[in-house]
Amino acid sequence: MNFLQVVVEAFRSMNANRLRTALTMLGIIIGITSVVLLLAVGDSMKRFISAELEQLGTNMLFISPGGNRAQQQRLRNNAAPSLTMQDAAALNALPSLSGAAPVLQGGFNLSAGSETASKTVFGVTPAMFKIRNWKIDQGSIFSEADVRAGARMVVIGQKIADQFFYKTDPLGKYIRIENVAFQVVGVLYGEGKQVDGGDLSEYVVVPITAASSSLIRLPFPDNVHYVVAQGRSGGQLADAISDINETLRDRHRIKFEEPDDFRVDNLASFAETANKISTGLAVLLGLIGAISLVVGGIGIMNIMLVSVTERTREIGIRMAIGAKPRDVLLQFLTEAVAICLAGGVAGILLASAAAAGISSASDFKVEITSSAVAVACGFSTLVGVFFGFYPARRASKLLPVDCLRYE
Repeated sequence: MNFLQVVVEAFRSMNANRLRTALTMLGIIIGITSVVLLLAVGDSMKRFISAELEQLGTNMLFISPGGNRAQQQRLRNNAAPSLTMQDAAALNALPSLSGAAPVLQGGFNLSAGSETASKTVFGVTPAMFKIRNWKIDQGSIFSEADVRAGARMVVIGQKIADQFFYKTDPLGKYIRIENVAFQVVGVLYGEGKQVDGGDLSEYVVVPITAASSSLIRLPFPDNVHYVVAQGRSGGQLADAISDINETLRDRHRIKFEEPDDFRVDNLASFAETANKISTGLAVLLGLIGAISLVVGGIGIMNIMLVSVTERTREIGIRMAIGAKPRDVLLQFLTEAVAICLAGGVAGILLASAAAAGISSASDFKVEITSSAVAVACGFSTLVGVFFGFYPARRASKLLPVDCLRYE
């Protein structure tokens, strides 16, 4: 028998026992659907996390005071860890950074007319808008001259504008922050979660000097809560971190044997950690789906063993008229693989429909990738070969004379 005849006989046998074939395929369909869909979910989750971090900027650095044992140690030495406006200015001058901006922030009550709300207020310099890629939808940002003058100006997010100045132009109007009037000079463009967990459309941004003099009271007027820096595009982020460490240790007069009194965090490490987690999750989901596929494979083995028993006389007749053991082996193995491949195709189609349903019903987009399809097809073939080999080999070892005696 040539291979084409073997394939034809395999499908003829499957067609003769449609219900049994369909029930056998059901386990494979469920397994393949699970593998493809779970791999797609894991891969989509990885892309989603990477896209979100890329949007935030993986070359951003956050420098904050304290860290590990440094804070307690320097407190005992009457040298509490802190960052200052001057530290930010020194970092801003580093050639490995494209900018550095100090930040003060705190929660305050906002009011305008009859509207009131409690929001986080950020005191920043104009450099922050470039570093964080904040765009302006209306008006403009405050200038360096406004920062030096401590001008009471404010840039607000779109939701804040809609809440306090519904259907009116907010520019030139006043918002009271803890009963201190700030004039609205700009409205931020866009919305969405930021790296600090806040929603861009709910941001309230004022000059850092105005925040220091009118809102946020720190022990020293030049202290800041943290500094946001940005590494230069194409530069080595490790070099930028090294320059930051060297500059701040020198400015804070930290001895060689003493730990840093500041901490530098970067989004690149967050991205790497997130990718590792999402990759591990994708593998775990794929393994869960593979378990379903193995269960389906065991079902195929059972059905094929039953089929061998039922077709014993057929096997004997084929061998009696010249079929070789390898022909019988190939026929039953082809049937097992054909069942798995047919179930695999149905599973891929079902997984694609499920992915389309998830994508249309939510903001999370699940895409079936070619790699997931290739893995599913390869795995289904392996399952067919692995679980179909034993029944096929058992059929090929039967003796024609014993088969013909079988009732």
